[in-house]
Amino acid sequence: MAPTAARACIAALLMLAGGCSVLPPLSGRQASTALPAAADTRLGQALSAPAANHPGLSGVHLLGNGRDAFAARVLLANAAQRSIDAQYYILRNDVTGGLFCEALWRAAERGVRVRLLLDDTNTKGLDAALAALDAHPNIEVRLFNPFASRRARIAQMLADFGRLNRRMHNKSFTVDNQASVVGGRNVGDEYFGAGEGTDLVDLDAVVTGAVVREVSSQFDAYWNSASAYPAASLIAASPATAAQVHDAWSRLHERPEAARYVEALRVTPLVEKLLAGDLRLEWARASVVVDDPAKVAQPEERTELHLLPRLQQALGAPRREVVLVSPYFVPTEAGTEALTAMAARGVQVRILTNSLASTDVAPVHSGYARYREALLRGGVKLYELKPDRRVKPDDEAHDHDATSPGSNAGLHAKTFAVDRERIFVGSFNFDPRSARLNSEMGIVIESAPVTAQLLEVFERDIARIAYEVRIVDGALVWVESTAAGEVRYSSEPGASLARRLGVGILSILPIEWLL
Repeated sequence: MAPTAARACIAALLMLAGGCSVLPPLSGRQASTALPAAADTRLGQALSAPAANHPGLSGVHLLGNGRDAFAARVLLANAAQRSIDAQYYILRNDVTGGLFCEALWRAAERGVRVRLLLDDTNTKGLDAALAALDAHPNIEVRLFNPFASRRARIAQMLADFGRLNRRMHNKSFTVDNQASVVGGRNVGDEYFGAGEGTDLVDLDAVVTGAVVREVSSQFDAYWNSASAYPAASLIAASPATAAQVHDAWSRLHERPEAARYVEALRVTPLVEKLLAGDLRLEWARASVVVDDPAKVAQPEERTELHLLPRLQQALGAPRREVVLVSPYFVPTEAGTEALTAMAARGVQVRILTNSLASTDVAPVHSGYARYREALLRGGVKLYELKPDRRVKPDDEAHDHDATSPGSNAGLHAKTFAVDRERIFVGSFNFDPRSARLNSEMGIVIESAPVTAQLLEVFERDIARIAYEVRIVDGALVWVESTAAGEVRYSSEPGASLARRLGVGILSILPIEWLL
């Protein structure tokens, strides 16, 4: 059988395994846009005057602590009076995911309009909860670039890989068009410090003022895009199942693992201070950088749809310093040349990424490892996060140690700081997938004080939380700073031989474009 015929037969078999499903038509879908910000809401009353005093600027408050980041979302939902627009790559069917969904439903019960946009690649097991939410008259759920059928997902992925391999990675949460939470966190226990396996070190920002309208505008673009399908056209609703979902949400509060999050909602003062006008906000110029939603359906060469050139323009050409934090760092040949060229010009380039032991995606580490030596020889400084729960910020680590089993830490924050003047906070990883396949978003903040907050944590904690990778006598060495002095490792610390061998094999395969 000829190769072309064989491929056609395989594709046909996969389509049969997936039920020969096709996506429903979008002809009945209703377009909608963000509701205007109103001064008579609680958030409007609290934020209108400060925004008027800082025309054209945005108020920014960084969220490094996981429980504060969770509480910010739920407490903002509790304060909502007109609208909630939530957009995520992942919504877990776990404790924090359930509490989050319950908060959306309770807001809708008060008359708040809720729009929830989820990428469909991680919604397996969530259909009942999504149907229960979507059944509320004040809630609409849409799935981005969905699977045509709710079953046989692997077969569908193989049969329609070109489409389903491209995902919406954006994360935003906007209330009353007055305040947004933007950053790297999805909604799930591991993103808020409650995971039983790996807890993720991450960064979000609460923003108010001018940039919120830009966040809402990008949400509208994705919500009304050709890739956003009403959940009702894909998921069957059941009143009996909905009752079970609501009962499960109510019983969440009784579970021991939910206690720290229920307590966080009680004691976290962030939203209370925001409503009282007492939250410390840095007012600065800020702008959204975002991929066009059509990126996921267009050829990769359509770079005019891509975020990366816009991000490069917004951050500008570094003159003195670049600090890059990226959990999934695959610089490629072009990126390696650009970073080492910066270092050759005298720009200090420092990069923090996951170690092999801390990463949750080993294939991505293989795409980074092959460039490690070239980066170091080119003058770039590399740091790799230790797989240790004690790497979490001091204000979070002690509580975490007291209440959590022995979970590891992994890096998930995506942020770049340039010349101690500008900072990016968002979903974009420095890898080919973010650049060419997935859609991404974030905000660029032009503020020395906000940038200093990130760099202060980086410089204070980097020796404690990360290995520094160096070249010594022609070989890679991982250096750990301890109270007794430096400890050096000749192979990737904390990683098993099997894991190291597996990554070594992956590093020679032609899979970089997928990473």
